[in-house]
Formats: sequence, C-alpha cells, structure tokens
Amino acid sequence: MTEARRRDLVVVGAGAAGLFAAIWAGRTAAEAARTLSVDALDGASRLGAKILVAGGGRCNVTHWRVDERDYAGSTAPAIRKVLRRFDESRTVEFFRELGVELKREDTGKLFPVTDDARTVLDALLGAARSAGVSLVHPDRVTAVTRRGDGFAVESASGTVEARRVVLCSGGKALPKSGSDGTGLEIARSLGHSITDHVVPSLVPLRLDAGHWITALSGLTVPAELVLRSGTGKRITAFADSTLCTHFGLSGPSVLNVSRHWTMTRFEDPGARLELCWTPGTDLEALDRQLVDAKGRSVGAVLRDLLPDRLVRALCEAAGIDHAATPQQLGRDRRRALATLVTATPLPVTGDRGFTFAEATAGGVPLAEVRLETMESRIVPGLHLAGEVLDVDGRIGGFNFQWAWSSGYVAGCSASQALLG
Repeated sequence: MTEARRRDLVVVGAGAAGLFAAIWAGRTAAEAARTLSVDALDGASRLGAKILVAGGGRCNVTHWRVDERDYAGSTAPAIRKVLRRFDESRTVEFFRELGVELKREDTGKLFPVTDDARTVLDALLGAARSAGVSLVHPDRVTAVTRRGDGFAVESASGTVEARRVVLCSGGKALPKSGSDGTGLEIARSLGHSITDHVVPSLVPLRLDAGHWITALSGLTVPAELVLRSGTGKRITAFADSTLCTHFGLSGPSVLNVSRHWTMTRFEDPGARLELCWTPGTDLEALDRQLVDAKGRSVGAVLRDLLPDRLVRALCEAAGIDHAATPQQLGRDRRRALATLVTATPLPVTGDRGFTFAEATAGGVPLAEVRLETMESRIVPGLHLAGEVLDVDGRIGGFNFQWAWSSGYVAGCSASQALLG
C-alpha cells in the first residue's frame, strides 16, 4: 500500500479562489521566515478555465466600486466583513505588483490592459509558484475526511494527509471546468449544510417556444427587467443591455435578474417578470407621448425610442397597425400598446442551466464559517472560500472579487494557524 503524502496545507481547487488562497498561504509563511508545504489540487488538465472564458476572454478582474449590495445569498453584513479584508483597491495593487495593469471601462468593470485573460491567469500561476505552492493537476479530489487532527484528501493520484484544508472547489456553474457540485458534496459529507436551493446564477432565460420575442433573435437593446411578486409588488429590477435570442433572452440585465427570478419562484410561484423596452419612460409618460403625437403614427413615435424591427414586433403583438395614429386607436388600445412597451409580460419557462451559467446561487451558508478566518465553525481546520459558499454577485467582476477576498482571508488564516 502506497504511503500517503503529507502536506501542511491542501487547497482543493485551483481556480480563482483556490489560487489566491494558496498564494497568500505561501506568502504569509514567507513573511514569517517559515516554510509550509502547500499543494493546490485540481482535476483540470489545464488550469483556469473560468478565468480564461470570463469577460469574453478578457477577464473582468473586478469592479471599480464593490460593496455588499452587489451580492445575494448570505447576509449583507457577513459579505461586507469579508470584502473589506481585501477590497477592490487591494486587488488592483496585487495585480499591478505582478505586472498586470488594469483599466476601467465605462461600465466600471476593470480589465487587464492587454484585453487577454491569459495575462491574468499567467500572473496568478506565476505568483503561486513564487510562493512555493505545488500546483498538482490533473488530480481530481473525490473526498475529504477527518484523520486524527488533520484530514485525508482522496484524489485521483492517491491520498494526501493534510494538517489543514481550504475548500475552493466551486459550485456547479460551467461543470466542464470541474465545478460540478463535488465540492458541495464534500462540504456536506464533513457536516456542513447546503442551502435548500442551489441554482444557476447569471444565466440566460428561456421563453415559451414561438414567443414573438424569439423572432427578434440577434436584437440587442437597453431594457429593464422587473421582478414582481404574485401580488404585483416590485421586488427588484436590472436595467442594462438586453439580447433577444432564438430561445428567449440574454444579456447583462437578464443574467443579473435570473437568480432572483428563480429563488423568488420557490417561495412565490406567482412571481413574474416584466420587460420595459423604454427604461426611464414608464406607462404614463409613454402614453402622454402618444397622445401628444399630433397625427404621427404610433410606429413613428415608437421609432424615436426603439429600433424599427422591435417597433413592428410590438405593434403586431398588440394587434395594432403601426401606421395608425393614436387618435385612430382610441384610449384603450393606445394604453394597451403603451403597457406592452413598458411592461411586456415574460412567460419564462426556465433557464439554460449550469452549463451556460456564470455563477452558482446557493451553497454553504456564511453563518457556518468564522468570517475572520473563513474557518468552518463545524470542522476545525477546514477553511472555505469562493463559489462553494452561498454568495453570488451580479455581472461586472463581483464574483471574482468575492474569490479574491474570501481566498485571501482563508489562505492567510490557514497559514497563520499552521505557523502557530
């Protein structure tokens, strides 16, 4: 029987959070003039798949302004406490020290000036190696169990005995990258609970087959997605670029609202989504514009606000001739059109699943983690970071910032505990 390898620290998963945890564990030991054996194990033959595909291959590293309001899942105060330990300004400085300059775009997103995600990944891998981290891959971890005062980490290559473990194995989004839910099962096997629902976040939404919006495939417009309760109360809304597709809707506004729609529906099956094609112009304002059109056709009025292709589709969906004037329509039909433009009901049938999701909603509750160290309250010596936790951000680099912040706290704290 092959004797198990012994390491001080094993980081399970070498994605964004895992690499960061490993880097800071190694750096913390070096700052104390000590050496720790740190292994980062990952099942991928090529590391960093999510980093490389993020931001259309450019990697949206973070956002220029980040706070707890950009996230959902666990409580805002808990998320804020972790984010403050390693904020966006420290992220910018960290990458600058590695030779990766970031640029701010109009959206507030920060990208490498190279516009190449490989720049970010190579810097992280180089920093890990410089910190003395052994990057072991492909070596998929299948189980983590208690063994004495430490852990036995079972992987494709055998067993590693570790004094401490940082679990950074991700959620379930983009399963081909390795984030297939195994990490959640490992956490559960060690005694952690998982939220009742674990669902895709930042994911495109499907509409009824044959819905008129699907005929507009390829059309991109600024629009607002509004989530309402079964009683009509406005719950949340996101206004941004919106893409009509052959299956339904995508684009930042849709991705941002997706997890809220799914989670709300579990508690309120009557909850619904509406789409306002004229963000900033509500029903009454649009109706006034139509009334004041002075003989212009409804199509001409709407073309001041929307592309002709969309105007024609809206009029057809409302059963109205786009060449008719508002006066010819009468009040009821005119307001019905204005209502459709400002609050199109969306018969969402579901989403495109984890394969097309950018993040996971749900996971291990932050209440089960000591926020000062990201150490488990249930399993001493186990730290957790990244997407395995019940925290998910909106589009814009916020999920990466959560990975950097939580990975930093977990890595530093695990190292400090090992150094005594």
